[in-house]
Parts: sequence; C-alpha cells; structure tokens
Amino acid sequence: MRLYVIAGEASGDKLGGALMAGINGLAPGVDWSGIGGEEMGAQGLTSLFPMEELSVMGLMEVLPKYRHLKRRIAETADHVIESGAEALITIDSPDFCLRVARLVKEKRPDLKVIHYVAPSVWAWRPGRAAKMAQVVDHVLALLPFEPPYMEAAGMSCDFVGHPVVAEPRATGADAAAFRETHMIGEDQPLALCLPGSRRGEVKRLGARFDEALMQLRDREPGLRVVLPTVRGVAPMVREMTARWPVAPIVVENADDKRAAFAAADIALAASGTVSLELAANRVPMVIAYDANFLTWHVISRMLKIDTVTLVNLVSDTRVIPEFLGPECKPRDISAKMLELLEEDAARDEQMAAMEEVMRRLGEGGEPPGLRAARSVLEFLGRA
Repeated sequence: MRLYVIAGEASGDKLGGALMAGINGLAPGVDWSGIGGEEMGAQGLTSLFPMEELSVMGLMEVLPKYRHLKRRIAETADHVIESGAEALITIDSPDFCLRVARLVKEKRPDLKVIHYVAPSVWAWRPGRAAKMAQVVDHVLALLPFEPPYMEAAGMSCDFVGHPVVAEPRATGADAAAFRETHMIGEDQPLALCLPGSRRGEVKRLGARFDEALMQLRDREPGLRVVLPTVRGVAPMVREMTARWPVAPIVVENADDKRAAFAAADIALAASGTVSLELAANRVPMVIAYDANFLTWHVISRMLKIDTVTLVNLVSDTRVIPEFLGPECKPRDISAKMLELLEEDAARDEQMAAMEEVMRRLGEGGEPPGLRAARSVLEFLGRA
C-alpha cells in the first residue's frame, strides 16, 4: 500500500507520527511519501522538503512567502501524482494541504483524500466545510462535537480522540529531578512560558510574555520561568530570551519538556492546542494571544464563539482566562496569573474543568493514533 501524507507544523508532525505508527502496526509494509518532521521521519517518511517551510500563519506572515509557497504547492501536487499513492492524507495546515489536494483531484479525481483535524467551522468561516468537501472525502476529527459539521457538508467523519490524552507524562519524581537540576526550590513558584511554535508567534508575543512575567516576579520574587520550544524556532527563542532581563530556562528535549510541565505551578500560553497539553498535566493557565493588526481585525470580525480556548470549549465552561488582541496587556495578564497562584478556588475551578475535558477527549481509552489508523484503513477498505 502506498500512502502520501503531509504535515506542515510541529503539532501536525506529532499527529502524523502517531497515525503512521498505527497504520504501520495494523498494515505493515506501507510505502510512505510526503512532507513531515522528525516524528513522521521516525515512522518511515523521507520529507520532500523541510516541513518548517510551511510553518507560517496570518495574512501578513504569508504574503512575503506567497510565491515560494505557491511553487511548493505545485511541486507537492506533482509529487503526489508521481508517487502512485492510493490515498492522500493531509494533516491540519489547510491553507497548504487543501490547495495541494485540489490540484491532485484535478488530475486524479479517483484518489481518496483524507484530512486529519477538522477545520474549526464552529468557530469561524462555516463555509469552509462545504469548500473542503469539494476535495476531501473523509475527515478525522479531534473533538467530539465536530463530526456533524463535516457530515452535513457531505464528508464522512470519525471522532478519533485527541492525541493529548495518549501523550506520555512525567512523574512526580521527574518533576522533582527537574527542579533539582535547575536549582528550583520545592516551594519556589515555577511558570511555563509558551509563546507558540511558529516564528511569527514567538516574535510577536515573546516581549509581552516576558513583561507579564517580570511584573509577576515583582509580586513573587522567587518565580522561575521555563520556556519549552521546538526545533524549528529554538535558535530564535534562545537568541531572543538571552536579551530578557531574567533569561528563562529554555528546554527543547521532549523529556525535559514533559518534566517541566509536571513541575510547573502555572502557565502563560498562546492560544492553541497547548491549552489541552496543560490540561492533561493539570497546570493552571492563562491564555494570551495577538496577531498582526490586519489579521486580528479580520479574524475577530468572523469569530462565531466567545472563547478560543479549547479547554473552555470542550468543558462547556469559561474558566480559563483569555487576553486576546487589544486585551493582550502584560499588566492584566500578570494580575490574573497572581490570582491563580494565590487563590485556591480559582485553581480548583480550572482543575475540575481539566478533568472533564480529558474524559471527553478519550482519556483512558484506545490511543487516538490507533483509532485514526483504524478509521483510515476502514475508509480505504483495507481493515
């Protein structure tokens, strides 16, 4: 069996790696082609070009690279055809992936296209589902309320669970060892700083996150900060944080990141799936995000929901505080973080919501990567 798989960023690479592992286990001998990162490479994929080229977002970030991305779209579509794959599996990154799928479908309308991660049509741009149905046959959804939206547009869709419920977590001993290694006292507050996995996000949010944490440190003098990052932006993060008044501990290794999550008392994070990672580790959090003025103006006018944090959406609560767009102000962010550190009731409320989120996402059941693999093989008639 020949399959072509595309991921465009770190989170997609994780999904792709787990999916490929599941398919490799259920149907050994697959010939893989496509685009991905380290996780997918470990499962047998040689990437057509570095996945990091696709890790851009926002109107103003994409425009300077438009011609290059357009060439990559055409190159990838040609490669799909040449590979002889019986199915194309695209993972998130819809602006790139679905353009590739459209070009491929024009030449091979019989090719099955499976998209992993349903578009957030419940949040904004509901017309995307109908447009997506023109080139996608089957969808793998991460959230339990998504299949009806996809099916209404004419695609089959399975809820396969969110990968966060199956990710390994550090133990209390790992957390204690992390603190000891970095000389962080047992009672010393530790904050996670998570400004995103894309260069544009880190550049835009880094200074504001630093300022918020500095203000929090004024009230909590012993505060230490750790900043987990990913390969594609690690050099940029290290260069940026070296200029901060108090440089954080920067960790890139997966084991160190897990230990940092287990050791942390609180987190300041950009909007995105990281809120679910924090929920899985039961870390109280504050979410903050901003975008280029034009990008934010467009998105904010199109939003159909009153929260962008997945923990809030899946739990049907609004317990995770958000500071978005014009409200992304260090003073307000630091004040809310201080409240979470000092008030048991605020932390307990978040903890209860996190427990419910993990239950709804499938914690304790079959790993999502394996469920996704079964869905793909059943759809292709290969189960």
